[in-house]
Amino acid sequence: MCSTRNILLLVAVLGTFVTLLLATEEPTSAVPATTPPEPTCKEMEDCESCLSISGAKCYYCSTGNVCADYPVGDIFPNKDCPLKNARWGTCKINFQALLISMGVIAGILIIAVTYCVCRCCCCKNNSRAKWAKEDAKVERQKQERQMRHDQKKADRKARNDEIRRKYGLTTDDDGQYHRLEDV
Repeated sequence: MCSTRNILLLVAVLGTFVTLLLATEEPTSAVPATTPPEPTCKEMEDCESCLSISGAKCYYCSTGNVCADYPVGDIFPNKDCPLKNARWGTCKINFQALLISMGVIAGILIIAVTYCVCRCCCCKNNSRAKWAKEDAKVERQKQERQMRHDQKKADRKARNDEIRRKYGLTTDDDGQYHRLEDV
């Protein structure tokens, strides 16, 4: 079952995943002045070299074989290139399929988190009441069995004592049976 610890772990993993998806720039670090400048997106001619520029700054449009800067102000680069022809992140999947698959994954994750929250938090009291009711039933059945057992044990003892008296067997203080002798 889901526990609070599992939910917190899931939220942390989802937060890390979303942070990695939304990160568009690498962390800044001290770069020596002698490093040559990075090539611009417009200088790239094929998909692999276009998308290999660090920071996911470029997208590749397969209709005109053009590498362009990703429009930072817009979410989708559909003004210059249709989504089915745009490539971003990888050359194998077009931007439209990438958006659909990310939407499906996000939807599944939201449904899973919602299910876990509802299952663990909302239904917790109902399951406790159900288990308490089940435990009370089991305890009642156990007591009934114990009463029947004690009754049968008492009946057996009475029957055995009756047979012992009939045949003249009695017990002493030490627990041994002795035959009654005619005096």
